[in-house]
Amino acid sequence: MPLGPQPQGRRGTIEEPYSPLNLRLVLAAFGFVVCTVLSVLLFRAGWTVPGWLLAAWALAAVIDIVVIQIRRRARKRTTGDRDHSLFE
Repeated sequence: MPLGPQPQGRRGTIEEPYSPLNLRLVLAAFGFVVCTVLSVLLFRAGWTVPGWLLAAWALAAVIDIVVIQIRRRARKRTTGDRDHSLFE
């Protein structure tokens, strides 16, 4: 999958993007924080299997944050310094 501002074959244009990258970034960061905190609490309580599951979800959130940042940078290169709201 190309990591440009907009995936190939998706609806939307540069002016009206398909994926709200800023909202995805906020939600991924929230998921990372929540999963990390709950994972640490579960490890301290002695529940290792659920702790590892939440740690894996936190890792997935970090990977999502990296992909989102790559796409945001590509969008910035194509559109210039235009400000984007949370929902675009």
